Amino acid sequence: MSERTPLLHYRLSTSVNEQSGEHQPCLAREAVEQSPAVSRRKSAHHSRPKKLSTFFGVVVPTLLSMFSVVVFLRIGFVVGQCGLYQAIAMFLVAYFIISMTVLSVCAISTNGALDAGGAYYMISRALGPEFGGSLGVMFFLANVCSSALYILGLVEAIVATFGWASAGSLQVLPAGYWWSLLYATGILLLCLLVCLVGAEIYAKASFIIFLVVMLVLATIFISFFAVRPRTILLPAAPPIHNSTGPQPPTMANFTGFKLNTLLGNLDADYAVDYTTGTMMSFATVFAVMFNGCTGIMAGSNMSGDLKNPSYSIPRGTITAVIFTFIIYNLLSLMVACSCDRILLQRDYSFLRDINVWNPLVTVGVYSSTMSAAMSNLIGASRILYALARDDLFGTVLSPAKKTSCNGNPWVSVLLSWFLVQLVLFTGKLNTIASIVTIFFLLVYAAVDLACLALEWASAPNFRPTFRYFTWHTCVLGIVGCAVMMFLINSIYASASIAFMLLLLLLIHYLSPTSSWGYISQALIFHQVRKYLLMLDVRKDHVKFWRPQVLLMVSNPRSSVGLITFINDIKKSGLYVLGHVLLGDLDTLPSDPLQCRYDSWLSLVDHLNIKAFVNLTLADSVRHGVQHLLFISGLGGMRPNTLVLGFYDDCTPKDKLTDHNLADATVPTQDPEDERPPYHFPALRASIDGKEEGNGENGKVMGPQEYVAVIADAMKMLKNVALARYFHQFDRASTISSSPGKSALYVDVWPVNLLRPDSSSYVDTCSLFLLQLACVLNMVRAWRHARLRLFLCVEEGRSLRGSEAKLGQLLKELRIKANVYTVPWDQQVAFPSNATRLSDEYLSAVNRLILEQARPPPAVRFLYLPRPPADTRRYTAYLRQLDLLTKDLGPTLLIHGVTPVLTTDL
Repeated sequence: MSERTPLLHYRLSTSVNEQSGEHQPCLAREAVEQSPAVSRRKSAHHSRPKKLSTFFGVVVPTLLSMFSVVVFLRIGFVVGQCGLYQAIAMFLVAYFIISMTVLSVCAISTNGALDAGGAYYMISRALGPEFGGSLGVMFFLANVCSSALYILGLVEAIVATFGWASAGSLQVLPAGYWWSLLYATGILLLCLLVCLVGAEIYAKASFIIFLVVMLVLATIFISFFAVRPRTILLPAAPPIHNSTGPQPPTMANFTGFKLNTLLGNLDADYAVDYTTGTMMSFATVFAVMFNGCTGIMAGSNMSGDLKNPSYSIPRGTITAVIFTFIIYNLLSLMVACSCDRILLQRDYSFLRDINVWNPLVTVGVYSSTMSAAMSNLIGASRILYALARDDLFGTVLSPAKKTSCNGNPWVSVLLSWFLVQLVLFTGKLNTIASIVTIFFLLVYAAVDLACLALEWASAPNFRPTFRYFTWHTCVLGIVGCAVMMFLINSIYASASIAFMLLLLLLIHYLSPTSSWGYISQALIFHQVRKYLLMLDVRKDHVKFWRPQVLLMVSNPRSSVGLITFINDIKKSGLYVLGHVLLGDLDTLPSDPLQCRYDSWLSLVDHLNIKAFVNLTLADSVRHGVQHLLFISGLGGMRPNTLVLGFYDDCTPKDKLTDHNLADATVPTQDPEDERPPYHFPALRASIDGKEEGNGENGKVMGPQEYVAVIADAMKMLKNVALARYFHQFDRASTISSSPGKSALYVDVWPVNLLRPDSSSYVDTCSLFLLQLACVLNMVRAWRHARLRLFLCVEEGRSLRGSEAKLGQLLKELRIKANVYTVPWDQQVAFPSNATRLSDEYLSAVNRLILEQARPPPAVRFLYLPRPPADTRRYTAYLRQLDLLTKDLGPTLLIHGVTPVLTTDL
């Protein structure tokens, strides 16, 4: 018996990785399945030691991702359009949203080791492949669009410096849409070359870029105090069709710190964006501003290179968020105090014009935007590589798995580059800002949802070292992201969510089962446990009764017809497939049932039924059935009806190799290693006669024990049904009757046919028959079936009166059925005595049932009498049932012990 556990697998695999500098969980099975090429790539990748500290591994990349276009090119745009009050409100809202998400990121990232993929890896491993894959695609698209956004911001800065918008001597670059697209394409090609040839160059240069950005920010703050007021030439305004109207100003003022300037910039004054010609609003400005708040995942994406991810990610990310929040608000305040509204609205690169040394701001803009564009391109390619490696989309993304000799996923880089190039055709930064913001908000909401689900599931293994979060922060983050998505652009938000749901369904139905774990299962378990505790058996009422069935299956290969039929009569109730394996655990090395559950569950999936599986090990079938009746179910969800196959000599037939029940994936030659999971080879051998059974005629129990099982169930107040000839039942062909073919009938005989003197048809057992037949008729597939109710009437009783009485009862019970009265004086006339019914009588009743069935029904419901109190008469009792039901086709002999019908409202 294997003593290995997932924890041992994890330790064995990570011990090697830790020696080589990586901290990534992997399964032993995955290690075995890796090809030599993948192993070489991993060894090359793992040769880089983990040595990054919190500052270099988290703070620097996060700040560079958040300080890019907005801080240099759009801080004046935000204040100029919204005013200082609304600008600060925007930053508060944006940082509130990302702060809630940061808490969730910190919680998930400190709950285990992270691999490549960032948010995708966290969401997929927390919520399962469906959410992970769909949101991974959204995160990939967010990075693609964000990379294009930063490149367009860089082009805007270049054109503002060297193009048509600048002063004489620097006017060296032609302007226009196609020229800007050409510049953006050239910059993107440069980013592509770096990503393909030397992505590590960017990583090494990130600290230098960070120093440059910090130096530029310092000079900007100094410039507000050091530079004297001046007049600044504005860029050219968009063409005005009405030439007689007022012409836009060409000059604006940097006033220095003045109260009048501050008062003029306090309130909002939305105007036309001079780069796109569209009217701005709170939502459109927020969409642009929020791009300066994205990038909070940059630190968690570096987890593989950090010395201590659980320590560094929370502290580094929170530090970067607080720092950027302070800088943005200070810059907004200084800009509002010192710059005219016209300057802020009409010149997005005004910080260059008021700096103590103009080229320094240009260097800062170029370096930060280039760094951010390259970072997003690299991030997009890594997410695409992670998606391809997880095989969530089958062969569609398989080319993206290819890597170079040093582990660089060059195909993913090329695909990401191509998509970024397509986005560049939009031409303007503000045009795609809304799309980028909505994508990031959707991903952030998903991270909050993942953390919320883990918290609500109360899984014992969710114990992050970062504990400064609650489910309230997760909910606030989700609500904040959702509200802002629809405020920015309800059409884009709805389309993004619809696209994500489409991907979710696609992955759910097409992707293979993963080993990551499904949070849905943990949540379902948590909720079901609570509701089971609330399901109080003391509050049961006959109005809400439903069948809860335990079907004992000896051999599932020959019981397919019965299994599918019982699934139809459960009426949304509990349905348990029970099986008894004979043996003694004391004499066995391990539990033989554990390895069989997968086969049974695969059979349930294959037959598309809604059933549980319960197996037990016992020294006899009788004791095994007792075990299952005692222990199956929980609380108010316990079986109330036992269904057994009939004890006869019918030869079992293997239904799992038949026509419509054979799985399409099973090859015709059926080699042993390609058989489906529900193959049950040992049970097939027993059907083929290659395996000797125990007991009489190869059965595992005799007739005495079989009847004893029935008696035991009735003692336990369980309803009992015996199913005969269901090996002849084929559900697909039975219910496919159409109006052009013969009608589908279900026959009910609510009279105890083993007691000729009985004339009662309103006892508990008879009403139970009626209820089950009605339940079957309520199932969609059986809705067109007609119920035929046969009433046996003896001499001296009024046929019409009995029929009317039964019709009135059916009307009160809301059961639609055709009533047929059957005189049976001839059958009663056969000699019988109190202790034994004659074979002639039983054969005559059997013929009567057959004669009345014109046309023959799909299934019959007959009254099952109680077994005799004298156990010596069990064999005779079973023989009587055998004669009574001989050649009747699919038949259920039913004995009900609980009231199930009521005429009350």
